[in-house]
Amino acid sequence: MAKEYRTIQEVAGPLMLVKGVENVKYDELGEIELASGEVRRCKVLEIDGENALVQLFENSTGINLSNSKVRFLGRSMELGVSADMLGRVFDGLGNPIDDGPDILPVERRDINGVPMNPAARNYPSEFIQTGVSAIDGLNTLVRGQKLPIFSASGLPHAQLAAQIARQAKVRGKDEQFAVVFAAMGITFEESNYFIDSFKETGAIDRTVLFINLANDPAVERIATPRMALTAAEYLAFEEGMHVLVILTDITNYADALREVSAARKEVPGRRGYPGYMYTDLATMYERAGRQRGKEGSVTMIPILTMPEDDKTHPIPDLTGYITEGQIILSRELFRKGVTPPIDVLPSLSRLKDKGIGEGKTRADHSNVMNQLFSAYARGKEAKELMVILGEAALSEIDRIYAKFAEEFEKRYVSQGYLADRSIEETLKIGWELLSILPRTELKRIDDKYLDMYYLND
Repeated sequence: MAKEYRTIQEVAGPLMLVKGVENVKYDELGEIELASGEVRRCKVLEIDGENALVQLFENSTGINLSNSKVRFLGRSMELGVSADMLGRVFDGLGNPIDDGPDILPVERRDINGVPMNPAARNYPSEFIQTGVSAIDGLNTLVRGQKLPIFSASGLPHAQLAAQIARQAKVRGKDEQFAVVFAAMGITFEESNYFIDSFKETGAIDRTVLFINLANDPAVERIATPRMALTAAEYLAFEEGMHVLVILTDITNYADALREVSAARKEVPGRRGYPGYMYTDLATMYERAGRQRGKEGSVTMIPILTMPEDDKTHPIPDLTGYITEGQIILSRELFRKGVTPPIDVLPSLSRLKDKGIGEGKTRADHSNVMNQLFSAYARGKEAKELMVILGEAALSEIDRIYAKFAEEFEKRYVSQGYLADRSIEETLKIGWELLSILPRTELKRIDDKYLDMYYLND
């Protein structure tokens, strides 16, 4: 039986100081029993000799210092995992909120996970088809990769996240694929949007959802992505599934981290975020990957809204260091009505070359990708010149490139949130667009592919 303490010294906001404790460890869970018999949960943030500083999961109203008692449970936060989690909706602490029965766990796992030994990692090399041309064709997602989406307030990252979760698939062999979706600090309306979106298309059957609402406590928000990753690791490495983890919104997570840090009176770092935020984010992101000798894989798409559209803000900045590239959403394209408004030029998938080509996508993929990038970059320059100097000042070839850039945004990038394009369809549209340009301009494509696919001969 856990020892009970009636030595609560003070309560300050979400924090509480308990004196005279024995054998209590950092991150350990505890329960506070009020005089009324109500039980609230907490976890240990700091141990100083016999004093334990604990953080409450619920609010502190009604806690009477003399009548309330605390007991520590001797374990950190855990999640009961099993294959039955698929098709279910949980809150940020892993409790079912979809009116279904409790999960009968195969095992209980510490949500902080075990770091993957670098020597046991397999190099990411297989293609994941998201059905979104701007990602599949130009910034390819590879199994085991961490590829964040950098968005900004008011941009439709929720629609893009739901679209990728619904459409993502592993091609080729008949392999099991699952999505673990964790939403942090979202509104009730957004939560309903995600759940309904998955139910309508039947994607819910292969999805595990963890939903933390904006009015839930900050400490729960910090646990939510770790709950999701624990579920993903179990499905990937014990059940042999390929799991795509989508975490939205990392900015809300980092703000919760800052809130907890400020409550503990820690010395703030950049913009008030704690100095250990890099380490904290890395402990989450680095749980993605593939393990030698294991069938499954964990691929991660963290989504974050950049405050003031600022790429140098600590959250996108640190995320960029830890992950393998980024997909950037553009306000300018959004205003033009391009959906999804993915800005392909500053976007980057550092592993894209590893997941494309013969036997993975198609032999001409790499050539087409390089030529589209090059042509779009030149077309955008031509359009900017046109704005300054007028169309008459442009050479004939520059006008063709400007037309190419227009068509590229309209037909290749813009596809709506319901279109699910196969990689063959994406490459076909790419060739149709490249056929706007004279064959002599396509210097990045091998002649044998031009003979096969170029439409203007």
